[in-house]
Amino acid sequence: MTTSVDIKIEKATRSRVLEQDVNNVPFGKCFSDHMFVAEYANGQWEKTYIMPYQDVPMSYATSALHYGQAIFEGMKAYKNEAGEVSIFRPLDNFNRLNKSAVRMAMPEVPEEIFMGGLNELLKLDAAWVPTAETGSLYIRPFLISTDEAIGVKPSETYKFIIITCPAGKYYAEPIKVLIETNYIRAVQGGIGFVKAAGNYGRSLYPAKLAQQKGYQQVIWTDGATHSYLEESGTMNLMFVIGDTLVTPALSDTILDGITRRSVLALARDWGMKVEERKISIKEMQEAHAAGTLKEAFGCGTAATIAQIIGIGHEDNYYPLPPVAERQFSNKVDETLRNIRKGKVADKFNWMYKIN
Repeated sequence: MTTSVDIKIEKATRSRVLEQDVNNVPFGKCFSDHMFVAEYANGQWEKTYIMPYQDVPMSYATSALHYGQAIFEGMKAYKNEAGEVSIFRPLDNFNRLNKSAVRMAMPEVPEEIFMGGLNELLKLDAAWVPTAETGSLYIRPFLISTDEAIGVKPSETYKFIIITCPAGKYYAEPIKVLIETNYIRAVQGGIGFVKAAGNYGRSLYPAKLAQQKGYQQVIWTDGATHSYLEESGTMNLMFVIGDTLVTPALSDTILDGITRRSVLALARDWGMKVEERKISIKEMQEAHAAGTLKEAFGCGTAATIAQIIGIGHEDNYYPLPPVAERQFSNKVDETLRNIRKGKVADKFNWMYKIN
C-alpha cells in the first residue's frame, strides 16, 4: 500500500482541544483542529494540503449544490490504553468511496491521497481521539463537485475533504422502528448502494413522520412491493431468528456496510449460521408469533450496534426480547469494541495504526 503524497501542512496556531471534553460531546457538532483537502482539476489531482478547520468560501452556483454530485464515507479512529491511534478498516471505506464515485460520474481518489491524508491528519489531531470506552474519533471523508456553473453535466473540478469530530454513542438507548410502506429509499438501478448525499436527504421526511408516532427510525422496504425489509434508517438490518443470523442480501438498493461485513465475519468465525437473503414482513411477523425472533438490530459506522426493542407495522407493534438477554448482538458489540480498543487480538487485521 502506497501512502506517500506531498501534503502541504498549515498547523493551527492554537489547539481548541483543551476547550472540549472529547469524551463527552454531542455527535457531529464539535470538530477537530485540522482538515485535509485535495483538489482535482484539468483531469488530475493537483493539490493536497492540511489546513486549520474553517469555513470555506463557496459560490452559490457550485454544482454540488444544484446537481447532487456529493458522496461521503463514515469511519472511526480509536485510542488504545497505550495511547496509540488506529482506524477501523479504512481501506474498505476507500474502496467503497471510489465505487460511489464511479456511479456518480466523479473522479476516483487515489489510495495515496486517501490514506496519506488520513495518516497525516490523525497524526496532527491525535489528541482529539477520545479515550472513553465507547468513544471514538468520527472521520468524514467526502467528495464534492466544485464547478461554478449551472448546467446538468459532470463537473470538471472536485474537492476531496476529510474532517473529524470526537464522538460517543450515536443512540443513547435502544430504539423502536416503524416499517415504512409508502416512501421509498432506493430502487433497482438507482443509487441505494452509494453513500450519496441525496440518499440521506430523501430519508428525513419519512423519519420525521415516524418520530411523530413515537419511533426513532424507520425500516425501509423494497420499492417494488413494500414486502421485504431492507435497511433501518442509515443502518444495515439484522435479525437473529432461531439459531440463525439473517440479513438482507446486498443489491443495488442496499449499502455494503463495513460494520455489516464485520458482524457477518464474526458470526461465521464463531460457527453461527448466517443467511444473506430477502426477509419479508410476513416472515418477521411469523417469527415473532412463534417466539423465534430473538434479536433485531441495526449496524453501521456511527451506531456500531443499535439494538431494536420494538417494530411497528401499520396498526401493529411487535415488542422484542430485552436487550440484556441478547447473546449474539451484545457479544458482537463487545468484541468489536475490544478489537478497536486493542484489548483483544486483531485476528482479521482490521485496524490500521497511524504511523
